[in-house]
Amino acid sequence: MSYPLNHLRASRIAGMGRYAPARRVTNAELEGRLGLDPGWIERRTGIVARRYVTEGEALTDIAFHAGEQALQAAGIARNDVALTLLATSTPDHLLPPSGPLLAHRLGLNRSGAVDLAGACAGFLYALTLADSFVRTQGRPVLVVAANILSRRINPKDRSSAVLFADAAGAALLVPSDEPGAGVLGADLVSDGAYYDLIRIPAGGSRMPFTPDTAPEQLLMEMPDGRAVFTKAVEMMTNCGRIAMEQAGVRPGEITRFVPHQANTRIFELVRKALELPETALVSSIEEYGNSSAATIPFSLAGSVEQAPLKSGEKVLMTAVGAGLTAGAVVYGVP
Repeated sequence: MSYPLNHLRASRIAGMGRYAPARRVTNAELEGRLGLDPGWIERRTGIVARRYVTEGEALTDIAFHAGEQALQAAGIARNDVALTLLATSTPDHLLPPSGPLLAHRLGLNRSGAVDLAGACAGFLYALTLADSFVRTQGRPVLVVAANILSRRINPKDRSSAVLFADAAGAALLVPSDEPGAGVLGADLVSDGAYYDLIRIPAGGSRMPFTPDTAPEQLLMEMPDGRAVFTKAVEMMTNCGRIAMEQAGVRPGEITRFVPHQANTRIFELVRKALELPETALVSSIEEYGNSSAATIPFSLAGSVEQAPLKSGEKVLMTAVGAGLTAGAVVYGVP
């Protein structure tokens, strides 16, 4: 199906999906292993449990489930999907990219496909690119964000081991000729001065694999959690404010606020700074933890399951991740 470019005004989310692995890991399990007092994790993060993949599950396995749900919800022909964007930091392999395999498994035989490594902000970068592609090319785009962080956690590092989890979320964007739809405002930023705040030291060109590489060098490090917290609040707030200004939307008009699920204290500070209504907050962190780029589409898909998006809604999404990458998007529902 094709759409006349001169009539295109926007994109719309035609379908969403989400997937979390079956293995539920409680705080008690981690607190016992790390020597933490009972309740320590929940008090500091808001997390009660998280999901880990089981042996044999790979990134494209969990991404497939979320993408399949989104495609079925949208009900469009698979050959109409022109592009598949996979936001992930944990692909099946370092090479080749996982996007083409995901598109193949989903039966998207006429879709381009690529991975986007934008860390926790990856979904917002992919969503913005997808919206632009739909507007200019008039063809649907599938965005999937997925991560398996349980295999990148240093089990001895309490700052990261208590946070991260595995999950996938997806959104299928299609053309819309309705005004006030799609990405109404977006602010994408980065700050490489804080490049090392969240890192996996080995495996890249800076520190290649060698027979002498220590195993812990292949795992996630977050040496200054306080700095991460401070920068996350600052960047998510600033990006959210700019995105709302670009969209011409007042705080009270935001019907759903879907922040990156890093820490309840972080997104509550951001919500209050942006003067957003408490009722707008969408959160999944308590039960599912932090799955990086997947948290926003996973949380939004869960919210849509409970209450479908209605015409005129304004959805604010904001995130910050390793790099540092950050961004915010105001999405209008036609």
